[in-house]
Amino acid sequence: MPDLQQMTSRYRQYMFYLLAVYVLGWGFTSYQPVFAGLILGTSLGFFNVWLLAKKTEKLGETVASGDGKVRTLGTLSRMATAVLAVIIATRYPDTFHFISVILGLMTFPIVIMIDFFLQSIHLRK
Repeated sequence: MPDLQQMTSRYRQYMFYLLAVYVLGWGFTSYQPVFAGLILGTSLGFFNVWLLAKKTEKLGETVASGDGKVRTLGTLSRMATAVLAVIIATRYPDTFHFISVILGLMTFPIVIMIDFFLQSIHLRK
C-alpha cells in the first residue's frame, strides 16, 4: 500500500497549505466567519479522509493476511463528523458561516480530483 500512503501524504500537504491560506484569510480579512467556517469544515473533512485512509489500510492488511472478517470503512463515523460540523455551524452562526462549513467539508473531494488530474498529466509525460 505504498501508493495509498503517497497519495495520503500528498493530500495532507495540499490540505495544510489550504488551511494556512484559510487561517491567513481569517486573520487578515473582514470575512472572519466565512474563513472560520472553511477552517472548521476543511479540518473535519481532513479528519474524515485520514480516518478513511487508516480504515482502508487496515482493510488491505486484513484481506492480504486472509485473517478474520472485513470490517466496515467507517461510513457512519464520517457522516457523524459531517453532522457535527453542521451542528456547530448552526449553533454558532455568528462565528461560523454555514455555507462555508459545507464548502469546507467538500474541499477534500475537490483536492482529490485536482490531484488525480495533475498526476494523470504527470504520468503522460
